[in-house]
Amino acid sequence: MEMESAVLTEQRREIEEAKTLNSDLDLAFNLQMQEAMTASLSILNHHPSTVSPSSSSAPKNEEAEAEAEAEAEDFDCCSTSFLEDIERLDQERKDREESENLMREMREDLDRRMHDQKVASEIMNIPDEEWEEYGDDYEDPFENGERVSLFKVYSKGVESEERIRDMKVIVGGIGVAICDSKDNLIFEVSKGIDVGAEGSSSNKSCAGVSVELQALIEGLNTAFALDLKNLTFFVDHSMLYQYVTGAVQPQNSKISTLVNQVSRLQKKFADCKPSLVACSDVKFAFRFAKDAIVSQITWPAENSKGKRKLKETCVICYEDTDVDHIFSVDGCFHRYCFPCMKQHVEVKLLQGTTAKCPHEGCKSEVSIETCGEFLDPKLVDIMSQRKKEASIAVTEKVYCPYPRCSALMSKSEVLEYTNSSFVGGEKSGARKCVKCHYFFCINCRVPWHYNMTCYDYKRSKPYPRREDKMLDSLAKRKLWRQCVMCKNMVELAEGCYHITCRCGYEFCYTCGAKWKNKKPTCSCPIWDERNIIRDGRRR
Repeated sequence: MEMESAVLTEQRREIEEAKTLNSDLDLAFNLQMQEAMTASLSILNHHPSTVSPSSSSAPKNEEAEAEAEAEAEDFDCCSTSFLEDIERLDQERKDREESENLMREMREDLDRRMHDQKVASEIMNIPDEEWEEYGDDYEDPFENGERVSLFKVYSKGVESEERIRDMKVIVGGIGVAICDSKDNLIFEVSKGIDVGAEGSSSNKSCAGVSVELQALIEGLNTAFALDLKNLTFFVDHSMLYQYVTGAVQPQNSKISTLVNQVSRLQKKFADCKPSLVACSDVKFAFRFAKDAIVSQITWPAENSKGKRKLKETCVICYEDTDVDHIFSVDGCFHRYCFPCMKQHVEVKLLQGTTAKCPHEGCKSEVSIETCGEFLDPKLVDIMSQRKKEASIAVTEKVYCPYPRCSALMSKSEVLEYTNSSFVGGEKSGARKCVKCHYFFCINCRVPWHYNMTCYDYKRSKPYPRREDKMLDSLAKRKLWRQCVMCKNMVELAEGCYHITCRCGYEFCYTCGAKWKNKKPTCSCPIWDERNIIRDGRRR
């Protein structure tokens, strides 16, 4: 590198000297021409008859002077162009040196971070007693060259149809996360890419694979620049995995070129093998790719107060909104403004379902924790309750009988919590609420009845609460039936008397007898014409 710089410096010096010499020659030539012209004019003044009007000496001198000036200009142009080339080469050399220095600093920082993580792990495994005695003497200085044997490269490429003001655009982004053997993030890449005509291509699968391959190539190039030797790269695209493993040969020429590039990059490492993982296991790479897309669809704009803020177009209402009021759905890169998301989530709550991403075909659930940005806190509590209810099987649900609590729990959850502070709870039926910490009876679903069996308690208090008595009276009047398995009330609106409760228990609606193998165990009629005919039409 130093020799190359010296050669460029010497060439520049020689060109400057040649240019200076050429300028001196031009000056000498011009002086000589002026002297010759002065002498000729002097002769003409003393001997005008000796010179014929047709004399061609003056024109010849003018032609020679013009030719010399043209040659001088050509030389100046060539020398200037050559000097510009030398300046450009010198700048490229400086840029290359700066890039190499930057990569060297990045590798040193990488080594240092891995060393610090290793030391932190070692300290965490030291017993407290040993650390108190010898902790002050612990020392593990950083030494360059120490590397973790295995690295993990996660890559993700995504493309999305977005809206920027009044235009629909296809944007792409790639994300790369390089981790150590324990999945600690040590390096990241987030950059946008030009999907070009692929985004509008009819073959969406090829376009998707192409973006994924570009992300993988970026990840392998980054790992090679960091001087990593042994690594495993993870992909969540099954077709891409088949391509890079050679199980399937791509038919598309561009895909084939990118796959060959991946194959060449693999050979640069001591050990480099692929691995197929689920979409949720691509670690930070997906988030980095999403960030790259967001960076391409935002633009700065001034608000009413003269402050510049980033704007983004909501793809539902097409309104330009501050990025601070754009909601990003966890698990996918779809983004919508707060008012649209608020309306979407509230409608789903009214329908009694959990909210998912509004994007057509997307199955990502809306994170309850992040809905606090645009929802009323009471609605957030409702969503949390709905999610918990959906996660617990009907036969496992338990509600605290204390009116001021009514916390929802699962039977296994409350039993485990009770066993931590109460002996014999499983046999006695006593349970301790995980929220209010009061004891209740899991069989009677009432506050715990001390020194009384469930049978004696029910005899002494058939309706321990006024609400239970009112419910029983209403059930008798409406002819409701209570499921003996989950204790939920069932109302027959129409149809036969064979009831399948939401907990899965099957019974006769008339007498409550259990059904076995899809057959009744009682002799009650299976149906009544009044229950299957309504408004004069057969149902």
